[in-house]
Amino acid sequence: MGTQAERKALLFFSAVLVLGTATRVYRATQPRSTVDGAARSALESQIKAADSARKAGRKPKRGRKQKAPPPRPGPVDLDVATAEEIESLRHIGPALARRIVADRDSFGPFGSREGLLRVKGIGPSMVGKLDTSVTFSLLPRPNNTVIPRRSELPKASRKPYPRDTRS
Repeated sequence: MGTQAERKALLFFSAVLVLGTATRVYRATQPRSTVDGAARSALESQIKAADSARKAGRKPKRGRKQKAPPPRPGPVDLDVATAEEIESLRHIGPALARRIVADRDSFGPFGSREGLLRVKGIGPSMVGKLDTSVTFSLLPRPNNTVIPRRSELPKASRKPYPRDTRS
């Protein structure tokens, strides 16, 4: 016939088949359980509500979308606005609004559209899109207090070695 392991596997599968068949036969011969009246009426009211929503033409909700904040009537002053006010602008999401506020808190007010360019994620095209919807009320931080990047520092001149000055 086969090895002892093959016989054990065949016996196991046969037992599973017999138990599965016996379970199906038992369930088929038993009367169906009745659902109590309260549960049935609750189910029917839910079905009616779903059907009325379909007839009304509403689409089912998918995911949790947050409503966009209502548009502001006038321009937003980026030198004093909160993150929520900045987020109400078109093309500005929550992450960019937080970066704008963090940059303003760290380096001072922007003062102009050029000052807004220092925020990561805002380039000339974004400033152009925001041009009519933002204002700046405070004076920008003086340029001489900005610490330049290492690549922008002038290179140190090398002093000649004494051996280079000999003739």
